This record gives sequence, C-alpha cells and structure tokens, in this order.
Amino acid sequence: MILLMVMRVLVTGASGLIGSTLCEKLREVGHEPVRLVRREAAGADEISWDPAAGTIDAEALEGFDAVVHLAGAGIGDKRWNEARKRELADSRIRSTHLLATALAGLQEPPKAFLSSSAIGIYGDTGDRVADEASAAADSFLADLCHQWETAATPAAEAGIRTVLLRTGIVVDSKAPFLKRQLPLFKLGLGGRLGSKDRWVSWISLDDEIAAIIWLLGHEDISGPVNLTAPNPVTNQEFTKTLGRVLRRPTLLPVPKLLPSLLLGKELINALTESTRVVPKALTDHGYPFKHPRLEPALRAALDRPA
Repeated sequence: MILLMVMRVLVTGASGLIGSTLCEKLREVGHEPVRLVRREAAGADEISWDPAAGTIDAEALEGFDAVVHLAGAGIGDKRWNEARKRELADSRIRSTHLLATALAGLQEPPKAFLSSSAIGIYGDTGDRVADEASAAADSFLADLCHQWETAATPAAEAGIRTVLLRTGIVVDSKAPFLKRQLPLFKLGLGGRLGSKDRWVSWISLDDEIAAIIWLLGHEDISGPVNLTAPNPVTNQEFTKTLGRVLRRPTLLPVPKLLPSLLLGKELINALTESTRVVPKALTDHGYPFKHPRLEPALRAALDRPA
C-alpha cells in the first residue's frame, strides 16, 4: 500500500549530499523533514543527539511517521589504518544501535525506519550477479556492513518496518566517486582505475533520493533493498561513457600505485572490487527508475552546478 499522507520524517546525516538533497526533496513534495544533528539544535526543524557519547533525547523522537538514518563517516575519505577503521565502525554501528533502540522504546514509534548500508556487503562478486538474497562476503567492508545492518535489529524486533538501504556508487558531480575523477577527465588525462572487466554498480543521485521517498510509502517492503540502477556496467564502459559525455579522451589506465600511496592498498583494493549488483527488490515492486542507463545519468549529473 502506498501512503499518500503528509509525513513528518526524521533524517540523520542531513548535512551530507544524500541527506541534504533528501530533505530538500521531502519539503518540495510536501513532507516535513526534521534533522537529527550532532550539535546544538538551531531551530524547530532540528533535534540534537550525540551518538559518540550514546545520548539521545528519546522524548523528542515521539510521533514521527518515519526515520531515515544516513549518518556515517565516509568510507573512501581517508586511509584505512586501525583508528580510521574504528571510526568507520563506531560512526555506523553505535549510532544505528542507539537510534534503533531509542525508536523501539517509544510510545509512538515511527511506521518505518530506513537505515543506510552499502553494496560493499557483497564483496567482490566478479561476473556473478548479486541481489538482496546473496550472502555477505568475508572482508572488512562486508563485515562492517553486516554489523551496521544488524545494529538496526531492535527497531525491527519492536515491529517497526525496517528497510536496509544498500547503496551503490552514487553518480553526481558532488559525490566522491565522480568528484575525484572529474578534474583529470576534464584535462583529458582521465582513465580507468583497476581492471577493465570489473563491474561498477551505480545509481544516479536523482534515483537514490526518489527511491528512498518511494520506499517510505511502500508498507510491503522491508529488509535489504539494493539502491543501484538495473544496468551495472564494466569499468571500461563507465570510463568510456564518462569520457564521451565530457568529450575527452580516455586512453591511459590510471596505475593503482599512486592512489594506493595516497589512500593505502587495502582501501584502493576495496574501492576497485567488481560489484555486479542488481536492484531486485525495487524492480520487483515496480519502482520507476528515472535513469536506468549510465549515459543519461552522467549527463544529468554534470548538468547540475558543481
């Protein structure tokens, strides 16, 4: 059943690209987003919490129709040393468990809890197609995603419809994957990183946001949902398509040595895994993709102001 009512939606990670865009779109379509922020609230549309200290004002969470939890330190922002790995884990697992537990104890809990995850849970799939029923891999990133999702269990056990948003590579000029590549590509120095045959599972920012809002209104969907376009592409196809859209050559592959020196071998290996993931839950339930194909998605992304 699709809910057509105006919803009051609590959003974490609202300062990030996805969270801020989601709040804008929610307001645009008539809903009321409220941001859960890690600082003093600056107005009626904000509520404070401190996930690092494990504190949250549960009373302030009463009466929301839905919660979208997007908070977490950036996976590819820094080298993966032990301190950074702990930060990645704590910013996801502890915050999710704190929020899910608080929601589970409310007198007026939300009808839906959409909690962020990532397709990194599938690991390197090679040419094998992975969907929501596929098993988790055995790696740091896959284990992190698994624990991240498990932390949302208290909400599900309390009867709150819980959706695990397994997001792929977001295609937008402000998103990390494209933002880092665009300067080189615009100079005509861009090229593929890693094997030409590895698979890239992507989603446009427009579809990422639209799918989240669509999921808010679909009471029959819970559990893992892959937020990826239905047509993953090979690394070579992604690179050539980006070059074609920018009208720049893409002749030389990028050696992995330089990014490995900057970000570390373990992180670069994780970022260059082959992930051939399809959004079975979305397609089975009839989600209308705005950008099912890569080239129109890239053109739309690059038409937006950087």
